[in-house]
Amino acid sequence: MDTIDQATHIRQGEKLDSLKVEAFLKDTIPGLQGEIVIRQFPSGHSNLTYLVTFSNRELVLRRPPFGTKAKTAHDMGREYRILSALKDIYPYCPTPLAYTEDTDVLGCRFYVMERIRGTIVRREFPAGIAVSPEKVAELCRNLVQVHHELHAIDYRQVGLENFGKPAGYVQRQLVGWIKRYRSARTPDAPDCEDIMAWLEEKMPPDFPNPAIIHNDFKMDNVVLDKNDPGKIIGVLDWEMATVGDPLMDLGSSLAYWIQKGDPPEMQAIRTMPSDSKGAFTRDELVSHYAELAGLAIDNYDFYYCFGLFRMAVIAQQIYYRFYHGQTKDKRFEAMILGVHILEKTVRLNIERSDL
Repeated sequence: MDTIDQATHIRQGEKLDSLKVEAFLKDTIPGLQGEIVIRQFPSGHSNLTYLVTFSNRELVLRRPPFGTKAKTAHDMGREYRILSALKDIYPYCPTPLAYTEDTDVLGCRFYVMERIRGTIVRREFPAGIAVSPEKVAELCRNLVQVHHELHAIDYRQVGLENFGKPAGYVQRQLVGWIKRYRSARTPDAPDCEDIMAWLEEKMPPDFPNPAIIHNDFKMDNVVLDKNDPGKIIGVLDWEMATVGDPLMDLGSSLAYWIQKGDPPEMQAIRTMPSDSKGAFTRDELVSHYAELAGLAIDNYDFYYCFGLFRMAVIAQQIYYRFYHGQTKDKRFEAMILGVHILEKTVRLNIERSDL
């Protein structure tokens, strides 16, 4: 059985002008042969991702979603820049091939990268892969390792000293995500004002050693070797990457990690097989990261609760687009249920916190 991630038909309202794309790519990337075929990867809820195939090469095109979007979101130039900076030092990056600000091609900025052929795991491991508990544990260790490898890069040495503003990063993130939630809140969304107040009260100082952070590092954003599900060969979706606090990055990843014993509501929105036999718990993930980084992370409640709230904001922003008719993607309709579930989970963790 083929476990390689497959592109399918293009969703309604998200079709690209294939003639313009073909002309641009053949002018920009030497050696492309044959006619262009464009299909769309069905996953993802933010930037749109397309498989662009020629007779001799497979490429991936990334563009912003159609419809209204935040001024600073979906910055294709930032994604292209960080991939260009990391490609020679972080072996998991896709090779960036082309970027344009010419809106005559697609009506927006976009970039193109080489496709990494491998397995992408979503809610469950693909049926064609036999994954033992030992292999699941190996994958968990490697997820933490690859994440830490990114944080360990000296961002100045790769020319990213102006890529972010590490001073005041935690406060800006908290203020920014609170503002986004309030701006995207619909009448059917929870209030969350007391949650936001708790996060503001418990906000830690900036981490003393800022790092390159991915900001969406999770299992379905990594590519696995098709012959070895414990081996990571690629890291995708760099749209929110910046220079900032690595513990905030870790907390954002932990929010996606739903383990055995979590409430049924959280199990319902699980997006990766993090409850599989052999999978690390969140405590074990943090412990392994702390060991690799040489840190003492005694209480990660703030980072985890922030990650959960941030995930609720992302879901609410996606739902806002559907609620206001900016997208016809029916997947987005159920996002409001996720917002309520995440809000409840943050409350439970705040009640248990020793902070």
